[in-house]
Amino acid sequence: MKILLVCNAGMSTSMLVQRMEKAAKEDGIEAEIKAVPFTEAEKMIADWDVILLGPQVRHQLKSLEKKAEGITPVAVIDMRDYGTMNGENVLKAALKIVSENK
Repeated sequence: MKILLVCNAGMSTSMLVQRMEKAAKEDGIEAEIKAVPFTEAEKMIADWDVILLGPQVRHQLKSLEKKAEGITPVAVIDMRDYGTMNGENVLKAALKIVSENK
């Protein structure tokens, strides 16, 4: 499972990546999780199973969905889960999106 998190500068999602990695390890899920700024995400679409946008860049959803259409599902991270850095819930959401798009 490869999960790409996207935010303005890739900084605020770094903590969320760590919490998601911890949750994945605890649940026995093999996952590669990375945070990047929006400008890099467009170049990496085909390399990931799912792309999750931080709430602060949700306005870029349509643009990224258009570029990723038929390649990789794109969604916005729940604002509450992002704000509380709930890595377990964000991981579950990512897994659900991937399973629905297979």
